[in-house]
Amino acid sequence: MDIVYIGDGSEKHHSAETIGSKAANLARMAALGLPVPPAFVLPVKHCAAIIAGAPHAERHIVDGLAEGIALLEAATGKRFADRRLPLLVSVRSGAAQSMPGMLDTLLDVGCTTAAVRGLIRMTGNPRFAWDCRRRFLEGYAQIVLGIAPAPFAARLSQLIVEEAADSERYLDGEALERLAAAHQTLIEDHDDLVPEDPMQQLLEATRAVYRSWMSERAQTYRRLQHLEALQGTAVTVQAMVYGNSGLSSAAGVAFSRDPSTGANQPVIDVLHDAQGEDVVSGRRTPQTNLDSSALESELREVLKRLEAEFHDVQDIEFTVEDGKLWILQTRAAKRTPRAALRFAIDMVHENLISREEALRRLVDLDLDALAYSRLVNPGEPAGHGIGTAGGVAVGRIALDSDSSKRLASGGDAVILARPDTSTADIAGFAAASGIVTATGGRTAHAALVARQLGKPCIVGCASLAIDLAARRARLGEATIEEGDWLTIDGDVGNIYLGQREIVTERPTADLDEVESWRAGPAVRSAARR
Repeated sequence: MDIVYIGDGSEKHHSAETIGSKAANLARMAALGLPVPPAFVLPVKHCAAIIAGAPHAERHIVDGLAEGIALLEAATGKRFADRRLPLLVSVRSGAAQSMPGMLDTLLDVGCTTAAVRGLIRMTGNPRFAWDCRRRFLEGYAQIVLGIAPAPFAARLSQLIVEEAADSERYLDGEALERLAAAHQTLIEDHDDLVPEDPMQQLLEATRAVYRSWMSERAQTYRRLQHLEALQGTAVTVQAMVYGNSGLSSAAGVAFSRDPSTGANQPVIDVLHDAQGEDVVSGRRTPQTNLDSSALESELREVLKRLEAEFHDVQDIEFTVEDGKLWILQTRAAKRTPRAALRFAIDMVHENLISREEALRRLVDLDLDALAYSRLVNPGEPAGHGIGTAGGVAVGRIALDSDSSKRLASGGDAVILARPDTSTADIAGFAAASGIVTATGGRTAHAALVARQLGKPCIVGCASLAIDLAARRARLGEATIEEGDWLTIDGDVGNIYLGQREIVTERPTADLDEVESWRAGPAVRSAARR
């Protein structure tokens, strides 16, 4: 088996060990009749061989990509990188178990200069077409060519100033065309080229996604989560749907229930006129609802159907293209220990899972140590953001991962403060007791990791400004030197200067109920005797 096609709803069950959990769940969603863009999958079995550069694996990949693109063209009625009706694709990773943000994804593959003209002909929207081109160049440079993102971000910031625009969203098509040309020059200055052959682009992107399996952050995550037995990643190639095609389009992430507190209510983060990486990267702070009530109702109904199908709380990525909802992936939500306990109890009460299944899901939690922390008379906060992983933490502020590890090795608790929630900071997350960022939302990849690690986390603190060169930060009116003490409350999003008093409380009623489940079979057995 070289590829598996997903998209017509007739898919048979495929093992996550074979095609990755992302693709296996896409197939289940397609079979449910949910709006899933068509895709094909190159299996996990090629991962090690591609990393090793084995010629036979390369041949399988080349043949599989050609076969898969033909299937996507037939499904969409478009042609890959065509000058009139272009198909572009995303190239996504997917291991047997979810590794959010740790492996690479490349969007808009096939966005050649000819395809840009095709997008303009197809949509009449030059801004959208050149936005896709500059995004593709940025992603290809970073993921395939290994060029640092900083010069591309700097050129974008410079252009925003030159155009007197509030943000990149307000750059017009002509400005984005100039930005794409500047990105092309930056790549050429590194003695690299982006191929105009779309199949070569696709092949290089596929190799890069497979090879991201061995990236430092991916290896660190597998070690922290005890996932060393995983055999590699699959690669999913999916027809692009565009959240950046105008104000009636959007990209977002949603949870069927709150993964921080366990509350039975959806959590939605969405950015209009954006692509998915804008949301999960943490570089922008999203809004928490869709502008259309009809779309929001449709999204909530999808979340309910997915919970009923998977019998677990779901984390989905979605795109709205010109008012139409598309679901790009679903997976079991990463959750705090507090939320895990609440989910298990609520889902037993709702008859979604059995008591035995609930106990199985809680087996890795140290319930004896589970406690909720809160502050005693904390006073006025110095800053406020979005609480994305609950709990209270007190520690010395560190401004990068190296400082986080250094301060923690000295025996002090650490609060890692960063401009955004980057998964490159995974080692710093592990060393820290809590995390604070200036931008980002509740559903950014790194916020998911913070929840999974059980670290209180606050994102989107607009009053936080970090000066790495001076090794200090501004929090509202206060100046903080690296090593100063901070207290954060991840439940309400408040940040306090100095060390504050903490008390802890145990969820006694919930723990007693779980204990009664354990005792139940023994009690019934004793009664029969």
